[in-house]
Parts: sequence; C-alpha cells; structure tokens
Amino acid sequence: MRRIEFLREGLRNIQTVGTLTRSSKHLCLGMIKHVNFSDAKLIVELGAGDGVITKHILRNMSPDAKLLAFEVNPKFCDVLRKINDDRLIVVEDSAEYLGKYVAEAGGSEVDYVISAIPFVTLPKEVGQKIVGICHNYLKKSGLYIQVHYSLIMKSLYSSIFGNVDVNFVPINVPPAFVLVSEKH
Repeated sequence: MRRIEFLREGLRNIQTVGTLTRSSKHLCLGMIKHVNFSDAKLIVELGAGDGVITKHILRNMSPDAKLLAFEVNPKFCDVLRKINDDRLIVVEDSAEYLGKYVAEAGGSEVDYVISAIPFVTLPKEVGQKIVGICHNYLKKSGLYIQVHYSLIMKSLYSSIFGNVDVNFVPINVPPAFVLVSEKH
C-alpha cells in the first residue's frame, strides 16, 4: 500500500487506524527488539494495519512459529493477505476474540503480543477488555508490547500487568512510545 493510500485510509477511519502515517523502520525495530524470536512459537499482532510491523516480525520469526495478525479494516486485511508467508494468519476480527483464534491456531498461550491498537480512540471498557484478554493468554514472562503517541494510556497496562517499561522512539512521525509489560 502506498503512503498516500495509507493517509486516505487513516483520514477515513482515524478511530480504528489511529494514525495518518505508517510506523517508521525505527519504530518497527523499537517494537520487535523486545522479542526473543528463537523461543517464540506463537506471536499475536493487534492492529496490524497494512503490515509494516508484520513484515519485520515475519523476517525474524522461526520457521515453525505462527503470527496471528488481527486487523478490523477490510482494506488493510486485503493488503495483509497478499504477504506470501505460511506462518501468517490474518484475522479480520476484533482482538476481543483472541482466545478463539489462538485455539484455532493450535495454541493455548501466546509468547508475545505486539499491539498498535489505538486505545485512546476506543471506549475505555473495550481497551480494558482487550488488554485483559491478552494478559490471560500470555504465557508467564510473556511480553505485551504497545505503541502510543503519548503516555495517556500508560495506567491501563500498569493496572493489568502491574508493570510498564517505557521506551521513546523519536525517529517516527509522530514520535512514539513503546510500552512493554511483562506477565508475572
């Protein structure tokens, strides 16, 4: 998907897209640097968009690992389905139904959740429900990795996980924060 197409989709659906620009290479790397790909068997990506982070994840995953990429925007799902990788499972559904798709992928727990869901634009209850479900399905010591453009939502992750590590990525438009929480 071209940048101008992404911009148009962001303008049309800002509540679910959450941004007008793609994540920079620096932000993508800032999100996946927390993942131990050699041990990860099931990774979940929430708000996969047009696949800019998805492709970075796939490049680093083990051959036997799986990536469940959740996206609610049909145009973005069409773009994701064109990524030619058998490890990628595109889920055109809400992350609220994570458990169903984890089970269908043959799993019972998730190693990592990498999220770009714009929780700032969603009702508070929906955000709490999704992050709570992710916490439930993460394995012990699993990481929940979330991108935000401010720290307004930091308390959401702190309240559910009890911990949040904040990483700043200045080379992105706009500059971003990567929030990392570990399941204890």
